Amino acid sequence: MLGNVPLTRDLVLVGGGHAHALVLRSWGMKPLPGVRLTVINPGPTAPYTGMLPGHVAGHYARDTLEIDLVRLCRHAGARLILDKACGIDRAGWQVLMEGRMPVAYDVASIDVGITAQMDLPGFAEHGVGAKPLDVYAARWRDFLAQVQAGDAAPEVAVIGGGVAGCELALAMAHALRQAGVVPDVTVIEAAAEISGVGASARRRLLAQMQQLGVAVRCGAQVTRIGAQRVEIAGQDTVAAAFCVGAAGAFAHEWVGETDLPLQDGFIRVDETLGVEGDPALFAVGDCAHMPFAPRPKAGVFAVRAAPVLHHNLRAALGVGRRRRFKPQAHYLKLISLGGKSAMAEKFGVSLSGPLLWRWKDRIDRAFMEKFTNLPVMKVAPPRGPVAAGVAEMLEAAPLCGGCGAKVGGGVLGTALDRLKPVSGAILTGAGDDAAVLGQPGGGFQVISTDHLRAMIADPVCMTQVAAVHALGDIWAMGAKPQVALAHLILPQMTPDLQARTLAEITQAASAVMGAAGAQLVGGHTTMGAELTVGFTVTGLRDEMPITVSGAQNGDLLVLTRPIGTGVIFAADMQGKADGRDVAAALHVMQESQDIAAAALAKAHAMTDVTGFGLAGHIQAMCRGSMMDAVLWQDQIPVYGGARALSDKGMASSLMPANRRDAPVAGVDDALLYDPQTAGGLLAALPPDAAAKAVAQMEAQGITAAVIGRLSSGQGAITLEQRR
Repeated sequence: MLGNVPLTRDLVLVGGGHAHALVLRSWGMKPLPGVRLTVINPGPTAPYTGMLPGHVAGHYARDTLEIDLVRLCRHAGARLILDKACGIDRAGWQVLMEGRMPVAYDVASIDVGITAQMDLPGFAEHGVGAKPLDVYAARWRDFLAQVQAGDAAPEVAVIGGGVAGCELALAMAHALRQAGVVPDVTVIEAAAEISGVGASARRRLLAQMQQLGVAVRCGAQVTRIGAQRVEIAGQDTVAAAFCVGAAGAFAHEWVGETDLPLQDGFIRVDETLGVEGDPALFAVGDCAHMPFAPRPKAGVFAVRAAPVLHHNLRAALGVGRRRRFKPQAHYLKLISLGGKSAMAEKFGVSLSGPLLWRWKDRIDRAFMEKFTNLPVMKVAPPRGPVAAGVAEMLEAAPLCGGCGAKVGGGVLGTALDRLKPVSGAILTGAGDDAAVLGQPGGGFQVISTDHLRAMIADPVCMTQVAAVHALGDIWAMGAKPQVALAHLILPQMTPDLQARTLAEITQAASAVMGAAGAQLVGGHTTMGAELTVGFTVTGLRDEMPITVSGAQNGDLLVLTRPIGTGVIFAADMQGKADGRDVAAALHVMQESQDIAAAALAKAHAMTDVTGFGLAGHIQAMCRGSMMDAVLWQDQIPVYGGARALSDKGMASSLMPANRRDAPVAGVDDALLYDPQTAGGLLAALPPDAAAKAVAQMEAQGITAAVIGRLSSGQGAITLEQRR
């Protein structure tokens, strides 16, 4: 009997804005059973607006101001789709996507912020909007590095003399001074004076800008942005190696192209934050317009709206009644002044000084602390007596997903030893990547099967990884993929959600298999406790397929992908991995290895590195070929973040078994035993052929590495620190 609550509704959060981030935090502490929660955002992190000027000025590192959406979604039990929304199909109840099929919803909320991209000649080519924040911050970091290297002049123009423009101008001027150059920063404002503050605060801002050498041009109408200048009607041009647009807030273009009720491109919402006339949609933050209480675009309103949004989303899903949102009429403005000083303004009164910066810093860090130290929601242990050994297993590290959930090689080998020897047309069986069958008309067919316990919540991404993983066995034998069958376990869910999920999985699998030259022809589905995705794949080869048994004395070992997926996703399960590292690893894991397989087609022996870790798969090759291996630690590529996690003692649940089954002499490195999902191809080639294969792959954008050498022996493996 299944113990999980069936899934009956899809809740989709479009965008990782402040309100949605706070909703996710609250959802993780009190989820609504039966809801499948999805978050759509272009990247794995979302910047916090309050700390951006401090980051630009150099007071905060990048990590300090970025909300890790991967960790936050893991906490909330949500699937994170790293893609851009590009439309809403309200008739079809779908969010349209740039890079994948539409995402269905029963209830959805939009929190995508605004853009400051300006409709000025040359701006798209030579300028950058202050929003989206992550784009601007990345461009600023690149520019500052160029200035420090002497490759760019410290000339900056900020178009827009509101609070945001002045605050960023002060921050950039301070950062340039700290870099040892004299800044040339100009704020360009079309109005007669800088805006967004009262007279007292305006005087303080102007005084601080004068002190940092920031020039102000008011009554200036920009006509064109050039590569190194800003042209102004009737005035001298402004030198600008870096041009920032901060003049007003503009809705995202795709929002304006929807049939949603709009006000100047912003989504009109009622007092419950629901989209006017649509009980299934909500909008919040800067992308929303509140006709019942118009307010400026400021993050303080999104933060205040989050609890109401959380409550009303649950109401729309069937729990309780909606509440009204009452935004504050007045709010305190805390404005950074470049250095570690800030200005506060409310009711027309302003104060400034270092003490206010410390206060602002404390407020901002307290906000970010909500997302860096997420509450741990523990699973209640079973009640009553349990069998011997249960308590010990429950106290151990949680069972990993992907290949980290495999049965250990030693246990598996004992079971496979009982199989009958192959005969007839079956040329190889257990022990290699795939079984090899001789064909009546000549040539060979290989067949293999793989399935993976989900390690991420997105069925599309999980399917892409599982398909590449299954194809690895075919590529490792030098065969061309032919036919694939899917075997799927879906969590218990309604027929509507089953149909949505199967449509996503089928399209993703067909795309990966089709690109590899194979056709998905069907499969088998059932429902169970959790998502599991697998494939049986066949391949064809005219010559005898490459096995693990053909390596020769003097061969070099070539590896086509980094190692470390096991430790990264073990940490991700526990909320301890950096979301950017998780996203970067997934990006590689979803890529086809057909180009690498073609470059390694003449290998003496080949396998793919998967659940038994690099050491386990090298051991299989060494034992099959009667070789010893010397590996060079400094040559083995490692995924970003994996080494640091491993050094902290983080490990996959399968790692201890892998260490027992494939001992390595010399330097001790736990990552050699790390189980890989969709891991790289490992090939043994003569030195000249290895160099040629690596060069061929690098010419096509694939990074491969020579990681060791083989010599005649009995299967021993030694790890040396350097080549």
